[in-house]
Amino acid sequence: MHELNRRSFLKAAGTAGAQTLFGAKVHALTAMSEPEKPVAANDHIQFALIGAGIQGQGDTKTAVQVPGVKLVAVADCYDGRLEHSKELWGSDIFTTRNYAEILARKDIDAVIIATPDHWHKQAAVDAMKAGKDVYCEKPMIHLYTDGPEMIETARATKRIIQIGSQRVSSMIYAKAKELLASGAIGQLNMVTARWDRNSSMGAWNYTVPLDASTETCDWPRFLGTAPKIPFNAEHFFQWRKWKAYGSGVAGDLFVHLFSGTHFITGSNGPTRAMATGGLRFWKDGRDVPDVMLGLFDYREGFNLSLRVNFVDGGEESEGLIFTGSDGTMEIAGNSVSVGRVPRPKEPGYVIGTYTEAMQKRILEEYRQKYPLDHPAGEPQVAYDKYVAPAGYSDSYDHFKNFFAAVRSRQPVVEDAVFGYRAAGAALLGNLSMERDAIVKWDPDAMKLA
Repeated sequence: MHELNRRSFLKAAGTAGAQTLFGAKVHALTAMSEPEKPVAANDHIQFALIGAGIQGQGDTKTAVQVPGVKLVAVADCYDGRLEHSKELWGSDIFTTRNYAEILARKDIDAVIIATPDHWHKQAAVDAMKAGKDVYCEKPMIHLYTDGPEMIETARATKRIIQIGSQRVSSMIYAKAKELLASGAIGQLNMVTARWDRNSSMGAWNYTVPLDASTETCDWPRFLGTAPKIPFNAEHFFQWRKWKAYGSGVAGDLFVHLFSGTHFITGSNGPTRAMATGGLRFWKDGRDVPDVMLGLFDYREGFNLSLRVNFVDGGEESEGLIFTGSDGTMEIAGNSVSVGRVPRPKEPGYVIGTYTEAMQKRILEEYRQKYPLDHPAGEPQVAYDKYVAPAGYSDSYDHFKNFFAAVRSRQPVVEDAVFGYRAAGAALLGNLSMERDAIVKWDPDAMKLA
């Protein structure tokens, strides 16, 4: 358990001391502690899990750590996961293949939806109409038509819905947002983000259980709106490899990078997108790329470059670099760092080719146009790094924020509008590859242009 998170509500505010190393300053981000208030017995939130695969089980293991919440039911199309849910959370857990049985129960306040992507919209809409609050895994949508219906259902039913991109609750990303707004790197002009993997499991080759069959798996229910084909265990347990059920690397990983970028910059999303890539290595029957590159234009005046590589023979890595006119900011793991290169005191070397009078005039104009940040006093620190406390979990904070909103009925940190804008932007990459063309997006109206 994340004991640090259980005791305090972590926020990206302030630092506790700074250690100087080789001209750099390393700051420890601190928690603004708020004593955990006891939760009354009649104020407990009872929730259910819909979709108990890898992500669903991981989500639930984190969610149950939040004080005052209890898992009471699980729905999944594979019997083995239902049995394992009882092993994990108790034999009294109600289990079913049909999530409608969960939604009919009056003792359930909220649901976690961690189904394959093509079920997100219907499960979320059904849950909200049944009076349940919803935590829906990313990407929020599988098709562009999913977004407006989910947003409208949340508005009409007055239900809480939070999308599961946990970086929106991260103290590291909150610090990055603060740094960018403070002008720490000047005017932003470029964001470069990557998420590379080098393992077979990282490429969605999840283990298929030995008892997989039409008796242990509810194949028709799993298919839902997908094309009707004979039972295929790989499709069932490795569904991300096929666009009928998933959204490829764009929906699985690009969407995290978009969520983080939009949160930090305050942007609603890109206006144009172009993408390329293909199946470079995992030619195992899947129909989505294992390498994807994307370029995106933002009207705020910066470009975003994204990369996912499932064929990376090096170290698995994830990170974002924000490049500005006066420095760079990098997010890597549970840290954010800012680097600066001092602005030259003089214009380019060609000044020496002019007369002394002309050189003097050029130098004066240059210094007026590009004043030094610190003309007097100590020089600006060239490198700052902000590090989260050991054991910090943004996933925990994301669930804590969700359950707090369920109690208070106040807005969540990542609502359906934010989630749709992030997923809509991510899926532009798929659309660009399908059309072999640049695609345009209206980030305000949330429509293809």
